[in-house]
Amino acid sequence: MFAMQPPPELSSAPPEFTSVEADAAAELIRLALAEDLGDDGDRTGEALIDQEARGRVEIRNRADGVVCGLPVVAQLFETLDERVTVATSARDGQAVGEPGCLATLDGPVRSLLAGERTALNFLGHLSGIATQVAAHVAVVAGTGTRVLDTRKTLPGWRRLAKYAVACGGGTNHRMGLFDGVLIKDNHLAGRGDPLAVASAVTTARDAVPESLPVQVEVDTIDQLTDALRAAPDMVLLDNMPPEELARAVTIRDERAPGVLLEASGGITLESLAEVAATGVDRVSMGALTHSVLNWDVGFDWVAETGTRP
Repeated sequence: MFAMQPPPELSSAPPEFTSVEADAAAELIRLALAEDLGDDGDRTGEALIDQEARGRVEIRNRADGVVCGLPVVAQLFETLDERVTVATSARDGQAVGEPGCLATLDGPVRSLLAGERTALNFLGHLSGIATQVAAHVAVVAGTGTRVLDTRKTLPGWRRLAKYAVACGGGTNHRMGLFDGVLIKDNHLAGRGDPLAVASAVTTARDAVPESLPVQVEVDTIDQLTDALRAAPDMVLLDNMPPEELARAVTIRDERAPGVLLEASGGITLESLAEVAATGVDRVSMGALTHSVLNWDVGFDWVAETGTRP
């Protein structure tokens, strides 16, 4: 899928799975278990498995990639049945190649089976994001360009999706509308003057705390030139071809070298290297989180450790 050398960002420590991520996971776990178990639980497991039976399973990757979501798996089974123990043999942010064991679970067989699909859904989706991001980060290695996510995430999943982006070596954009200013074309249109970019930047800067970054989206060189007069923290260059991006970098270097330039819109894994070569500081891509292949992981029975089911 991608070269199995972990990107430079993963060479030291993985991103921390904090209480904020745990809180986000708790709500998703509650919803996921409710939709799978309903009011009556796992009908199949309860019909076929003795309630005293205990067993051991391994969660194994069947493809190479970057692991993400093991703390969520542990949290899931702690919620479902605290008698299940989860011992991990990999860590989030770790690039793995050959198929192998990521975690070993011991506990009541009924509970292992009841949590199987939900656990794999979390791990497969989050690892899919991390793996996809790592492939993109590898393309821009050595260029100085950072790969960023966007707000194009599944509702409710944003905190975990952005954690997965960080596990893949990517950089998080703003978390939501609350922690940064990004003036887009519809904001300009809503103000009644789509061309008054510098004015919008100045107005926003005066209205928000100094600590909040102010970014503005432009789609022409003329808009960029106007925006640079107000010296925003960042300018998002929307859907510009590589030759126009390179021209934008030259203009920025001459007029406002402290302003970061971010390319976005229509960029793919295949075109990413050409975009990075223009000298932009950042590339943001919604596809990192909204168009993800599920990572192939399995739930493999190892042994029975108690009463035979």
